[in-house]
Amino acid sequence: MDIKVIASGSTGNCYRISDGETALMLECGIPLKEIEKGLAFALRDIQGCLVTHEHKDHSKAILDVMKASVDVYTSEGTIKTLSLNQSHRLHVIKALQQFYIGTWTILPFSTEHDATEPLGFLLYSNLTHEKLLFATDTYYVRYKFTGLTHTMIECNYSADVLNNNLSAGLLDEQRKRRIMKSHFELSNVIGFLKANDLSSVNSIYLIHLSEQNSNADYFKKRVMAATGIPTYIAEKNGGVT
Repeated sequence: MDIKVIASGSTGNCYRISDGETALMLECGIPLKEIEKGLAFALRDIQGCLVTHEHKDHSKAILDVMKASVDVYTSEGTIKTLSLNQSHRLHVIKALQQFYIGTWTILPFSTEHDATEPLGFLLYSNLTHEKLLFATDTYYVRYKFTGLTHTMIECNYSADVLNNNLSAGLLDEQRKRRIMKSHFELSNVIGFLKANDLSSVNSIYLIHLSEQNSNADYFKKRVMAATGIPTYIAEKNGGVT
């Protein structure tokens, strides 16, 4: 499985995955020109774009992506909130209702975020028999997963950094509560990972880190120490470290 980070974080999210036959885009939260550049101008190779929810850092280019002849898959709640018109390029998907794009079998699941009908995705390649978990913008995942080979999971902030920023006056109490009720915290991410079957996982990607409330090096070390699995940080402007 090839995983490419095009953008990650509060200013925009976009990722490409491929099993060698079918390429998919996860999120389209940056301008189309930046997406095309990140894809080496091979947008025509993308057979579908999955969008988790309506917030602009995940859906900014949704209309332009469809105009570029890429099918978009997202929840009815997301479609209604964005006031999207019906289109043969727009597909309604529902939590726990499996669907297919090319060689991929995809199972959406509900996540916990301040959005209308947010989703995460479990993706299985019928070609390579690899299984990817994609979960972002959620403070909790209610499900457990088996047979995973790759994980892309939000690790937005840590409680320590958040509290230090509150004490320093860098954010207020209301903002703190909003973050805690909408994003995944480091210790909770580790707890979630350890509660799942990681026996076949060969890579963990930490995505959507907060610029203000995270510490990439520390997060990477903590997750690797807890899981023993190679861990990568998705960079804001693309790539991993």
